[in-house]
Amino acid sequence: MTAAQTRPELTITEIPAPGNLAPYSLALAADVTPAVHGVDSPLGTGRFVLLHDPAAPEAWGGVFRVVCFAQAPLETDIGVDPFVADVAWSWLVDALDDRGAKYIAASGTATKILSTGFGELAEQGDGALLELRASWTPTDDELGPHVEGWSELLCMLAGLPPVIEGVSLLSSHRAGRE
Repeated sequence: MTAAQTRPELTITEIPAPGNLAPYSLALAADVTPAVHGVDSPLGTGRFVLLHDPAAPEAWGGVFRVVCFAQAPLETDIGVDPFVADVAWSWLVDALDDRGAKYIAASGTATKILSTGFGELAEQGDGALLELRASWTPTDDELGPHVEGWSELLCMLAGLPPVIEGVSLLSSHRAGRE
């Protein structure tokens, strides 16, 4: 997992792992940091928990199990889109597959939360949030691609464009013509 190459827009830290889900576990927390150039990006947050049980529980189908969470605010118009949950799930699967993560038994939920502030919270107006909770069983001990896939999902939920190997993003700063 330490070989994982994650995006610079993320701040990732190790956090205490749940102690009762497996004999061994490791947990990471990540937050999307504000973008450079003085413009804040939409923020997202997530958790990645790697569980390890040498007994290979039948429900897992292997000795490892990943449990992850990713959450980011959305524009309200996007939050009401009936396909936004499907898109979020496809982003996870694509991010894992693009990084060569080998896995089985993927499962999860995508939850759209719409809110409206009232009373003293009326100034907040309408808001939307998307949460993706997922788990899967890695089929080998190459765990870096799993962390990379989760981190890419988190950045995409936060509105950052996907990183595709060999493709450079244009800077938001443009040089003037002479």
